[in-house]
Amino acid sequence: MNCDLKSSGPILFGKKIMSEKSTGEAHDAFEKRSWRERVHVNNDGYIYLPACALKRTLENVAQYLSETVPGKGKATYTKHFKAGIMVIEDILILPKTKPSELQGLWLCVPSDGRRGGTTRVDRCFPVITEWTAKASIILLDPILIDKPEKVQEYINHAGKFIGLMSMRPQNGGSFGRFSADNFKTKNTV
Repeated sequence: MNCDLKSSGPILFGKKIMSEKSTGEAHDAFEKRSWRERVHVNNDGYIYLPACALKRTLENVAQYLSETVPGKGKATYTKHFKAGIMVIEDILILPKTKPSELQGLWLCVPSDGRRGGTTRVDRCFPVITEWTAKASIILLDPILIDKPEKVQEYINHAGKFIGLMSMRPQNGGSFGRFSADNFKTKNTV
């Protein structure tokens, strides 16, 4: 199944920075130098969403909704979304964007990355305010293959209240919301 994703608001990136602080480098100086490393970048230098981000979002919405499968007793769609779909291609953000073109959003966040932490530090997060993407989801589970409209419904629910990437609605944030349309169903692998 292919579909187009469109932002309903900004998306925020929070990948772990792999650079190390230079000896004697202050936290603020390190943050100013390295914050753009928080995005995922392909071999051509463009920003993408990892395939696993969309996959986990779909798993999370199925678990959140806990909707029962008709004719299957109390069984829910959760296991069908966990094992019965694959997103194997990373999702290129459109328009194509390089880290050097990004704006940063400075926030005072817990130093250990845990909500409610006692010590806080200033961190800069890469943000893209408007974006689109083309996603490809492989349906493997017979129940989902027979009900592609259910997958479409869950993708749209995921965009409303689960979201993608950092500080998304699922985690109490407001970033990473999206809508989906132009669904095209094709046969599985």
